[in-house]
Amino acid sequence: MNEKTREEVEKQYKWDLSTVYKNESALLDDYNKVKEGIENFKENENTFLNSSENLYKTLKTYYDIDMTLDKLWTYTSQKHHEDITNNQNQAWKEKVHTLYEIFSENASFLTPRLLKFGSENIKKYLNENEKLEKEYGFVLENIFREEPHILSEKEEKLISSLSKAFSRTDKISDMLSDSEIDYGTIKDENGKEVKITNTNYSTYIMSKDRNVRKDAFKANYKALKQFNNTFALALSAFVEKKSAFSKIRHFNSSLEASLFSDNVSVDVYNNLIDTVSKNLDNLYKYYKIKQKALNLDEMHLYDIYVDIQGDINNKYTFEEAKNLVIDSLKILGEDYNKVLNRAFDERWIDIYPNKGKRGGAYSGGSYLTNPFLLLNFEGKYHDVSTLAHELGHSMHSYYSHKNNPVQYGYYEIFVAEVASQVNELLFNNYMLNKVKTKEEKINILNQILELFKGSIYRQTMFAEFEKIISEKNENGEILTAEVLNNEYYKLVQKYFGNDIIIDEEIKYEWEGIPHFYYDFYVYKYSTGLAAACHIVKGILEGKAGAKENYLEFLKTGGRDYPLEELKIAGVDLTNPEVIQSAMDMFKDYLNELDKLLSN
Repeated sequence: MNEKTREEVEKQYKWDLSTVYKNESALLDDYNKVKEGIENFKENENTFLNSSENLYKTLKTYYDIDMTLDKLWTYTSQKHHEDITNNQNQAWKEKVHTLYEIFSENASFLTPRLLKFGSENIKKYLNENEKLEKEYGFVLENIFREEPHILSEKEEKLISSLSKAFSRTDKISDMLSDSEIDYGTIKDENGKEVKITNTNYSTYIMSKDRNVRKDAFKANYKALKQFNNTFALALSAFVEKKSAFSKIRHFNSSLEASLFSDNVSVDVYNNLIDTVSKNLDNLYKYYKIKQKALNLDEMHLYDIYVDIQGDINNKYTFEEAKNLVIDSLKILGEDYNKVLNRAFDERWIDIYPNKGKRGGAYSGGSYLTNPFLLLNFEGKYHDVSTLAHELGHSMHSYYSHKNNPVQYGYYEIFVAEVASQVNELLFNNYMLNKVKTKEEKINILNQILELFKGSIYRQTMFAEFEKIISEKNENGEILTAEVLNNEYYKLVQKYFGNDIIIDEEIKYEWEGIPHFYYDFYVYKYSTGLAAACHIVKGILEGKAGAKENYLEFLKTGGRDYPLEELKIAGVDLTNPEVIQSAMDMFKDYLNELDKLLSN
């Protein structure tokens, strides 16, 4: 089927960006206004701490500029994503990106000058200026948490220059993975020779044809093996940099330094690994069930990604998808449902693929705009589930923006996946009760279990690998290719158990995982889904206050630290019971699948 051009897609299926800017003249007006504000902002550098009023005005000006700049970015980036071949839209996006860079540079004096001024002086300003305390108290508190870890101005400049010099290690990995490595060719399901790439590997490793996925697996890791030492050099350099900088800033470890920005203790990270490690037996059981369902005499690592029965060929119109998602989320109450309907009625969603359109799906937007969703809807069950997921992000953004001033209107990445996973779990539970056939139930349960496997078990394995190699480095051990290979291979053995054949090539898998350069990021996927499970369990069981507390959590934006915000929804991630409740939910779904497959 030929894809339509952007112009050929009917209006009702495209997002309405005219609510952001009606024409280019309005866009240009904001662009010029922001550009002038950014150019003038540096004038505050020597005066903003002269009085509490000056500080208040400077912070307000900063957030006003940032607010409009984010509006410009929302419009220009999403116009670009409509058709990435459109040069005019690309040019506008680059112009706004340049403004961000200039603003970052012109406002870079704020935090260092504040820290040099000192927390005691700032406390005096807060005490004498009620507006400053009320509107920016938490902003300033969060900045001054860094005080024990900030060095002299001369040392900070030195670290800044060194940071830039050491910031290319992830680029080396990306360059190798995306363009330098030749992954070779295999024959696809139709016997046609196809070239394996870093982006299409996931398609072939999920093939129903076992020879295809085996050949893809072998080709991928044969290619990675050739660059084993180069990848090891890049990752070890990154780990060494993290360790050195954390010591310079007086942290006990690079893990502690990484978690500091979210005000998360190392105990939360360790609780996740410990609790998941105690529940690996259920993951092993899932693989045994999958092996039996796939009718395999033995199960290799290249068999784990294929669906138990594949797509059951149910096709949904977008109208059907809309109604199913809305119905599944009615449990969250009248106000939530009212806003949810606005997403469809006011055209927040760009629905279908078109020539040049960005792939995948996401939710974006700014404080001054609606949340917008980009989809590439094809009518599969996964597409409907994705709609529910992305609407979770959008609803979180909507409530955050509407219930906070701009400086607290954005939630942190730590909690970003909670609302989306709540929606996805509620949708899948709704569908489990709605579908009629055994095959449909099996398909949905398989998708839910894959969500747990990917977002909790696999990401926790990654998190444990990061922790192990960082500790080895901090204990003086050199992270050679052999060390990295062996540590990764041992973890794969741990997380997959004795019943799966652990193909030797998997020891090179770490080379192709870009998240290891994200600085202890992946654990947030695991804690996000675990928190969502805890919330959904309370809602489905009709626990007193569960729904109301969850909606209140959505409204908190960034006005508190992530762990404190989650406590509003009844989630205490310092308590291992939250992770355990997710493991228990996985077990319940697993037993349900086992029962269906056994009948």
